[in-house]
This record gives sequence, C-alpha cells and structure tokens, in this order.
Amino acid sequence: MKLKQFFIRWWPVLVWCGLIFIVSAMPINKSQEFSWLDFIFKKTAHVTEYAILFWLVFRAASDRGRLYSKKIFVWSFVFSVLYAFSDEWHQTFVPGREGTLRDVGFDTLGILFSWIQVKRWV
Repeated sequence: MKLKQFFIRWWPVLVWCGLIFIVSAMPINKSQEFSWLDFIFKKTAHVTEYAILFWLVFRAASDRGRLYSKKIFVWSFVFSVLYAFSDEWHQTFVPGREGTLRDVGFDTLGILFSWIQVKRWV
C-alpha cells in the first residue's frame, strides 16, 4: 500500500482520536447535585463517540469495506477498547475528571452497537 493511500484511509481515525483526546483533556467543574439529564447526555456521548471510532477503524482496516474478515472486526474492536481504556486513564490527570471502568463499559457498548450495524452492512 502506498503511503498516500494509507494516510487517506487512516486520517479520519487519527482526527477522531484527536478529538476524543481534546474533549477528554478539558477540565470540568463538578457540580454537587446529580442530574439525570447530564448523566444521560454524557453516557450517550460515550456510546456515540466510540461507535463512530469503531466504524472509522473498521473502515480504514477493511480498505473502505473492500476487505472483509472476522480478524478485521476483532482488530477494530480491540483497538477501540484499548483507546477507551487509555482515554479513561488520561482523564485521571485532568482536573475535575476521573477515569472509570463504567465509562469504558459505555464506550464498549457503543463499539458493540457499531459492530452489529457494520456487520449488517457488509
């Protein structure tokens, strides 16, 4: 594969990972009062952002859907979950944030939703 083709396929993944990193690096002021609306919004964002990440990784690894194998699905899953863990770890260094396994669970839920949807398409 030529370098230009490789870059074109993987550029969206790099940009998306960068956006996740930037948003996770933003300090937040924790409010004392629990809000279901805030909780639902944040967890929906987790599910959505990692569903998109899985799809982008699968798209790049499968050469935009031209290659299809279980190995590509598994590799895309592993990459996305490892990135979720690394993102939560990264958040432990950001003021007002914490890294939680619960959030990795929501991320993984988004990854699995995306896996199911992509499998329907191919």
